[in-house]
Amino acid sequence: MFFCTLIAALFLSLVAQHFFGAVPPWGARVFLMPIIFLYGALSFSTAGMLFLAFLTGVMWDLLHAQWIDDATELGIGWSVLVYAVLGALMSGMRPLFLRKRWEVHCLFSGVATSVLVLLEYLMISLRREPLHFDFSGVIWGRILGAGVVALVLAPFAFFSLSYLAGLLGHQHYRPEKEENQI
Repeated sequence: MFFCTLIAALFLSLVAQHFFGAVPPWGARVFLMPIIFLYGALSFSTAGMLFLAFLTGVMWDLLHAQWIDDATELGIGWSVLVYAVLGALMSGMRPLFLRKRWEVHCLFSGVATSVLVLLEYLMISLRREPLHFDFSGVIWGRILGAGVVALVLAPFAFFSLSYLAGLLGHQHYRPEKEENQI
């Protein structure tokens, strides 16, 4: 039940984040979807996390695909791999999460969001002719600013999703339970 709720939350967050304006000092956008995905990476097994990475990546790419002259500037499917790698890194920190240590995960949510925005910028830059990378202060403000916003929002999202998981009776995935049953 919580898995379906998290999928719905991913979709709603993708829609909702387009109604938020840019954060004034940096011009950074508010990205909610990566935060919710990273919480899901902590909550479910590897197979569940990979399924969420696939759904999240496809939804992200379909909404952010840019069509120029009958070709996509950002290919559909590239962010599935990025989300899978970020989810695997977050899943590796699950033991801290199970001990109610959220600080590292909130920090990683900010870093992961910045990495996602940076990779998207690099993909766009690589596809454009002529090849040109412009790492001005505005670009860095948008990349790092998105991470700072995610860092601030992550504790609230994690707390809300944990509360919702408790209401729905979701037990977080614990790999040590499987080993003890064998």
